[in-house]
Amino acid sequence: MRLYDIVILVTPDLSEEDAAKLTSDHKKILTDGGAEIVKDEPWGRRRLAFPILRKKEAFYHYVQVNSDPPAVAELERRLKLSDQVLRHLAVRADEELKRAAKSAEKMKIKAAKRPPRPVPAGAEGGAAAGPGPSGPAPADHRTDQRSES
Repeated sequence: MRLYDIVILVTPDLSEEDAAKLTSDHKKILTDGGAEIVKDEPWGRRRLAFPILRKKEAFYHYVQVNSDPPAVAELERRLKLSDQVLRHLAVRADEELKRAAKSAEKMKIKAAKRPPRPVPAGAEGGAAAGPGPSGPAPADHRTDQRSES
């Protein structure tokens, strides 16, 4: 089984209860296919970034599932056929998690190989040596050029 993130945008013409019923019907397709629902978050009615079919808002619903690919493919097929669904997106999340863990492990190994940073001279006394001259600030050499009348 693989981990999938699925986001469904439902038309705002439906009431909130009807939108919830529609998404529960789509979740039933997944559970009938042997999927296990990990997260189920209705995000509510939100404004779209750009109009879709002349609609400026939609009901967003996020579902995270452990499923086999044929069940997700069947869900996507039915989402495409539904007139109440404006858009949908199903992404395999387990590959991204593996990629992020591998990257974090590489960074940890790289950091262990790197020699420790040297302590700047004079930093042991309390004040850290910063960039710039160590003496007093240069004086302003501009003069006041007002004409006296």
